[in-house]
Amino acid sequence: MDRGVCISWYDLQPARREEYLQWLHGQYLPGMLKRPGIAWATHYSAEKGRPPERLGHTDDTSVPGGGDFILLIGATDAHVFSPPHPYETVAPVTSDDATMRALRVNERVSIMTEEARASGPQAQQHKEGAELAPCIQLGTFNALPAEEDELLAWYARWRMRKMETLPGCVRVRKLVGVSGWAKHGVLYEFT
Repeated sequence: MDRGVCISWYDLQPARREEYLQWLHGQYLPGMLKRPGIAWATHYSAEKGRPPERLGHTDDTSVPGGGDFILLIGATDAHVFSPPHPYETVAPVTSDDATMRALRVNERVSIMTEEARASGPQAQQHKEGAELAPCIQLGTFNALPAEEDELLAWYARWRMRKMETLPGCVRVRKLVGVSGWAKHGVLYEFT
């Protein structure tokens, strides 16, 4: 089971980009995979495009706008990512954690839980519970309270079902925010 997802969108300080990426892929992610409850961890470089103009995206400057990289960590549930009590300490994954994480700029973190999942035609080629497919599309948004029921119905009755037949689709997950900006998320996986 991998129903919890911690998502981090961020930019990197260019001067130490390669050093950071070597640490992330060589030490940090393998270390995370050894932690209880963690099912998978993956990292993407984002392809930049103009964001869609629709209701729900924020121009709130208190929400960090990083987006050159996306780090996703899947867990049995969202509670795996709960912060420790003030008297508890969490051991770092590597001795360089604090230094390397400080290279992330404009980082936005969201912890989400899976509301629904649908498998596409290529799902059989990708092991359930494994890290994500090679290509993802990830969107987060808020909806007006008056539109919540319509949004739920659209995903339940139309969108998720259509993804089951889309060539190249591995799966789609409809997510709901537990912590961080955005109440809703949708994570598409493609070959």
